[in-house]
Amino acid sequence: MPLPRAAKMLSTKQPRAGSVGAAMENANPEKEESSQAKRSPSSPQGGPKKRSAFGDITNAHKNQVVAGKKEAVKVAPHKAQKAHAGLEVAKNNEINLKKSMKKTPPTEAPAKSKEDRVPEKPVPAQVPAVEDIDKEQLGDPYANAEYAKDIFEYMRGREEKFMLPDYMEKQPDISGDMRAILVDWMVEVQENFELNHETLYLAVKLVDHYLVEVVSMRDKLQLIGSTAILIASKFEERCPPCVDDFLYICDDAYKREELIAMEISILSTLKFDINIPIAYRFLRRFAKCARATMETLTLARFLCEMTLQEYDYARESPSKLAASCLLLALIMKNLGGWSPTLEYYSGYHSQDLHPLVKRLNFLLTYQPHDKLKAVRTKYSHRVFFEVAKVTPMDMLKLEEILKSC
Repeated sequence: MPLPRAAKMLSTKQPRAGSVGAAMENANPEKEESSQAKRSPSSPQGGPKKRSAFGDITNAHKNQVVAGKKEAVKVAPHKAQKAHAGLEVAKNNEINLKKSMKKTPPTEAPAKSKEDRVPEKPVPAQVPAVEDIDKEQLGDPYANAEYAKDIFEYMRGREEKFMLPDYMEKQPDISGDMRAILVDWMVEVQENFELNHETLYLAVKLVDHYLVEVVSMRDKLQLIGSTAILIASKFEERCPPCVDDFLYICDDAYKREELIAMEISILSTLKFDINIPIAYRFLRRFAKCARATMETLTLARFLCEMTLQEYDYARESPSKLAASCLLLALIMKNLGGWSPTLEYYSGYHSQDLHPLVKRLNFLLTYQPHDKLKAVRTKYSHRVFFEVAKVTPMDMLKLEEILKSC
């Protein structure tokens, strides 16, 4: 739960939106204020239990290849003597003995069994088996392992319904840069309130889908963002922040009636269908398929969260975006490429992800918005393994690795 009003941090407070561009120009906090941002010593998801959900991800990969046992081929000594009774040669004549063995018909059962086992040995190496990643949790009633695959297939199907068009063309007073400023502020709100990452991703989706249908002015953009976080919190959190908390983080620039009216407007515009597929859920699923460590998963999360601010990535498929972020993280950690298990559960071949992986590496190398540092500052903390400080891949080296994947 958020801190009492008197003890709240100042890192996410907004100045009053009195002038037309005030909320957009001052969404990023001052350096002195950002240094006071609250850091949770616990899990990135807001509680120790959330981190324990990744316990099955950090297990070492178990080699399930079972090699076939070799059987020694034993040749009965009397069978060689029965080959040709007419050939009687000296036992020390090796040449005649080889000739007689060549004429012996292949009727020995042990020799056949050896020939039958030869093609079985390389099969596991050539065609790696797809691992059942849910079988370890079948006994856990809270994991819903029996339905996990069906749930994510259902979410993949819903992606088509929520694909975003280029809505900025019909927004006369809002630009992609203003949207980036808003998302940067929303990241700070999520961190200060210690909300789940799913809440942040869903809130950004709600903003985008609302702006597809409604033309809005820039002075209302922060109200839309804070209301979207309120709705997403009610959907994702056990104990969501109250209305007064969101009025406070907006520096009382909006009244209670305005925020409640905006909540009604967003829900009615989206027809209360807010179970929108988000990249973060797919990313956790794919990381489990890869048996990725928490550090590798956090690096992929950092890449994925970087895309929230970029309008160009808003129209990407969430599952494809999550798969591309994980693939780039695996390459950056020298952990190999796209395994058959990942291909099976994600539905994507490695070649399908290469263009997006290159774009993500370019985004990591050349961040368009230098002044918006909420995501980089967040993932520079030791709680997140300081993954924001990792060196981006060289583009030519990345090209070579992708060709070999």
